[in-house]
Amino acid sequence: MKKIICIVGSTGVGKTKLSIELAKKLDGEIINADSTQVYKSMDIATAKIKEEEKEGIKHHLFDIKEINEDYTVFDYQKDCRSKINEIEERGKTPILVGGTGLYIKAALYDYKFEEENDINGYEEYSNEQLYNKLLNVDSNTTIHMNNRKRVIRALNYYNNTNSALSSKEKTDKLLYDVVFIGLTTNRDFLYDRINKRVDIMLDNGLLEEAKKIYNTCIRSKAVLTPIGYKELFEYFDGNKTLEESIELIKQRSRKYAKRQYTWNNHQIPVNWFEVDFDDFDNTVNSVLEFLNK
Repeated sequence: MKKIICIVGSTGVGKTKLSIELAKKLDGEIINADSTQVYKSMDIATAKIKEEEKEGIKHHLFDIKEINEDYTVFDYQKDCRSKINEIEERGKTPILVGGTGLYIKAALYDYKFEEENDINGYEEYSNEQLYNKLLNVDSNTTIHMNNRKRVIRALNYYNNTNSALSSKEKTDKLLYDVVFIGLTTNRDFLYDRINKRVDIMLDNGLLEEAKKIYNTCIRSKAVLTPIGYKELFEYFDGNKTLEESIELIKQRSRKYAKRQYTWNNHQIPVNWFEVDFDDFDNTVNSVLEFLNK
């Protein structure tokens, strides 16, 4: 059985590019591990790989849901493990790539999830009101009040299981033979790269993509999770200038990149590689040399 390769790292650091190169060299197929890229119509803001960039490599769990459909970490765990089995049965190398840490842990570790029904988005509540609701059912929570996504997940977990998320058994037991490859670079350089990438997204039609989604009036978890849409919605609503919305996208993207690196560094056994953006082949060769040891 071949090892599973999992590529992690901050947004904008080159994970997609590395996944293609490794798939070509190691007879691999790629599985999406980004919670926003499972949705159709959300391409530019989520930095989804374009068809012509796939170079004939099979990609799985991209564009499998409509933006008004729910897709939980429970669903992903089930689907990803199924894809891993399919790929291994074909004698290929499964390569997970993406920035959603919970998806990665759910798929590869012995995590138990209850099926989540009647998901509540709690749109009518402020962060403080939500946090107080959580404290009422889980006084031992360590989730920060402003981490709205995790607070909502904890509340939904309680609603589905009648038990506190903080009391749920955690595990560091891997279910597969996995090697974690992490890409990193100088923080200032990465932040500059992220800023420029947002400008490129705008040149490639991010404003038009966001307006099309805005006009659907769909405000699902799928739409409000990625950075890029909700910030531009404020511009469409007349609450911010376009320049203010763009700066907010850049600021939130930089903060997200920092959180991703911190999470990966503490939650999974990553083998880190400094990216050579001047000659990406150097990065690919370094990773391959490591994998072939």
